[in-house]
Amino acid sequence: MPEAILDADLPIIDPHHHLWDLRPVLGNFPEPRHRFVDSIARSPYYTFNELLADTQTGHRVVGTVFMECGAFYRAGASEGFKPVGEVEYVNGVAAQSASGLYGELRACAAIIGHADLTLGDRARPVLEALAAAGNGRFRGIRHAGAWDADSDVLGPPFHGGPDLLASDMFRAGFAHLGQMGLTFDAWVLEPQIGDVTDLARAFPDTPIVLDHCGTPLNIASYAGRLDENFARWQGSIRELARCPNVSVKLGGLAMAFCGMPDEGPEAGWSSERLAPLWKPYIETCIEAFGANRAMFESNFPVDKWGADYATLWNTFKRLAADASADEKRALFAGTAASFYGIEGILPDA
Repeated sequence: MPEAILDADLPIIDPHHHLWDLRPVLGNFPEPRHRFVDSIARSPYYTFNELLADTQTGHRVVGTVFMECGAFYRAGASEGFKPVGEVEYVNGVAAQSASGLYGELRACAAIIGHADLTLGDRARPVLEALAAAGNGRFRGIRHAGAWDADSDVLGPPFHGGPDLLASDMFRAGFAHLGQMGLTFDAWVLEPQIGDVTDLARAFPDTPIVLDHCGTPLNIASYAGRLDENFARWQGSIRELARCPNVSVKLGGLAMAFCGMPDEGPEAGWSSERLAPLWKPYIETCIEAFGANRAMFESNFPVDKWGADYATLWNTFKRLAADASADEKRALFAGTAASFYGIEGILPDA
């Protein structure tokens, strides 16, 4: 039975969701499939209709931020420019939502695309093409740096290497973000959080946001070691928070990588059960960064591994129950609006 919606009038800007059609590629993964592949296979098709259905489950979602996911790339384009197709597609979804035909939701009010920053200075024309395709909605990029020596942690969809964020070519490309007033979403795994700290110190004027609380791991060789590794994660988060140009996204903990809950997919846990599980991570991040540099995220549909959309946001509301009204406004919408430059959709306080 669906949960009653908590604090239903609280405005939400969901700063991290995907849109994709993975049906053509899911058959390429051999059996037995990695747990993450199985988790996304439960939502192989997630476009505006599916997002709209989730955001209309009772919470007041007034806006969203699209996060790149390698979908709808432009066929026939040169390799560096293929991701422009994704931003073109998402801008169309944003325009559809902005018509007002679907209520107050302004989906994809900000768009985060992908550019291969290891192109160095050659990344600049790609960034310019992404900005043009976004028609005023493009805000920055994510170039995922998640990697682990144990290949079973991430599985076959990911083929990144170690020390990406420290490489000279990556940083040559990264330098253009600050010059163009763009943001960077950093997705790394828990042992790599220090790489984001080093990057943030090297580029103190570029806004960076750490995705998914830094992705604590409870999979493959990390399975059952969340408690053992918590102090290391906590120390890394507190050190990263010393960088004033860095914010953090509060979520992603229901991913198959994190295994909170480990049963998945869609384990059926209530928000009352999920909140204590996520509390140490969410509280640490808020204490370290403050409400004005922290934002709750759905990471949908990936986090369907652990919760449906309504239950996910109920869980976040339980975790923020003791926050002040101003803090709640920041955590659920204000920080996202500020970081991603979203104007005109957040109701007056």
